[in-house]
Amino acid sequence: VPLQASGGGLVQPGGSLRLSCAASGSIFSFAAMGWFRQTPGKQRELVARTVSDGSRNYAYSVKGRFTISRDNAKNMVYLQMNRLKPEDTAVYYCNGLKYNRQEFWGQGTQVTVSS
Repeated sequence: VPLQASGGGLVQPGGSLRLSCAASGSIFSFAAMGWFRQTPGKQRELVARTVSDGSRNYAYSVKGRFTISRDNAKNMVYLQMNRLKPEDTAVYYCNGLKYNRQEFWGQGTQVTVSS
């Protein structure tokens, strides 16, 4: 499995979680890596993405609260989620896009924000 996501769970509003995505190979082989999320009945949406040139982009709804980062030595990508809101509740998916446009998805990890 090229990508393995972990770190989801139940957290109260205002709390924090960190999601981790482990790549089975070098993350340098990916042009971009990111996190998407999906709720029942809705399309999967981009949450955050880091590109090989170092740039990052975020969904407007998470800017200032979420941070995507990567550890090249460990072949890991993280999503630090702070000040979580109930509307952040979703299944989160790690995504990797190769330079040849081949796309990979990790298994989803459930994040539930509830009191």
